[in-house]
Amino acid sequence: MDSREKELIEKLELHHGLSEAEYAELIRDRDDDAARILASKADKVRREVFGDAVYTRGLIEISSICKNNCLYCGIRRDNAQAERYRLTDEEIFSCADEGYELGFRTFVLQGGEDPHFSDDVLTHIVSELKSRHPDCAVTLSMGERSRDSYQALYDAGADRYLLRHETADPEHYKKLHPAEMSFDNRMRCLRELKEIGYQVGCGFMVGSPGQTPETLARDLVFIREFKPEMCGIGPFIPHHNTPFRDEKQGTLELTLFLLSVIRLELPGVLLPATTALGTIHHEGRELGIKAGANVVMPNLSPVSVRKKYELYDNKICTGEESAQCRGCLDARITQAGYRLVVARGDSPGFSKRQTVEA
Repeated sequence: MDSREKELIEKLELHHGLSEAEYAELIRDRDDDAARILASKADKVRREVFGDAVYTRGLIEISSICKNNCLYCGIRRDNAQAERYRLTDEEIFSCADEGYELGFRTFVLQGGEDPHFSDDVLTHIVSELKSRHPDCAVTLSMGERSRDSYQALYDAGADRYLLRHETADPEHYKKLHPAEMSFDNRMRCLRELKEIGYQVGCGFMVGSPGQTPETLARDLVFIREFKPEMCGIGPFIPHHNTPFRDEKQGTLELTLFLLSVIRLELPGVLLPATTALGTIHHEGRELGIKAGANVVMPNLSPVSVRKKYELYDNKICTGEESAQCRGCLDARITQAGYRLVVARGDSPGFSKRQTVEA
């Protein structure tokens, strides 16, 4: 690591941000020493804010049906080979009830943009979940919707919303999505979610086709300015039935490097060590925690549908029961030197809704 790289890391640590040009330089010139120092600083900052706590979220994948045709996604509309399913309301409630018994206090409902989940259907599900488990947070990851829809879901009790921005570069966005999808609309959604009062999560795939140090630098500037409560990044993994089937996979090394950068940018951010990270390396999630992440999301979906929610190839944990998933992660996190906790785990300082429900 040369003196310039050290200077940039120290500036990032001190000021929680760099210019776009400096981020690109840091990424382009990174080496193992820089990554090691960044991870050490990120871990120190995370421990100052969260201690050794790693928060757990119960993931319920409610539908593999999607109206969109994103070029990277295994459940894209034009993948005729995808196995489609949709959980019933009662199946969703059953997953959450089981998760509650296992200690989960946040449920993440994730799915393709399935037209079945209208505002009426989804508000009923959210209201019922909050009625059954009022001490729990409900997070939605259901794609782009109207402001009125987001407001209705928030009024029904939804606490958080995850919507990856995918890229902060409009031209790069066009390379990843079909023409009918809009970068401006994605940004509108994120902006309106924040205005309504959600704890909002954005994020991107590391190593997605067309990504460069310059596009990543834009992502990092966007994240710093947007100040999400959550930020989900994980390696791009190609799916065999998409236009990107032959593209290179994102790397563990760059994903860990960027997790550390984001932790130094936003010390209080909730930062997952994703399933995709665990898919490309058998200790990927543990390494993510050591690089600054502090959230894991075990799968609570019925085992019968897990393999059908195939966003990318070779996804892990598709055959385990919910208790196995949680127990395995608990052991792994403990072995790595951290502590898996069952609290709601809200972002520090965010109290708009938690004071009522915690």
